Amino acid sequence: MTTDAAEPEKTAGQQRGRFPPGVSGNPAGRPKGARHRATLAVEALLEGEAEALSRKAIEMALAGDGVALRLCLERLLPARRDRPVSFDLPKIETAADATKATGAILSAVASGEVTPVEAESVSKIVEAHLKALEASEFEARLSALESKGKS
Repeated sequence: MTTDAAEPEKTAGQQRGRFPPGVSGNPAGRPKGARHRATLAVEALLEGEAEALSRKAIEMALAGDGVALRLCLERLLPARRDRPVSFDLPKIETAADATKATGAILSAVASGEVTPVEAESVSKIVEAHLKALEASEFEARLSALESKGKS
């Protein structure tokens, strides 16, 4: 018997619990805002107990329970995912300006104004802007060539 790499695709519709690509048992999917049964069950069990459980967790944290302390602190001070970054960045209108912008980003990292991770995010934005400028410039050149060819 030979094996063919395409075999699983041929039997996908016949396998139990599997549907061919692009087809599902519920094409509309779960309605927006609908919650999982397990979540609903836990909410029903905890209904009316949130205040008492929170108080107990705080008491345990104050008594020195490290896990309870971490839980309380994570709720009070969630991990910061993003923050505004403020430093001088020159206007970018040409590819040459992009070099000045990356220099400003490097200076901001060196002076501690921004973290390397923040600088990386800003650099990606500068790169995307530069690509947009290049595409715009290319379109302008192409339009100019096309208009010359028509005259």
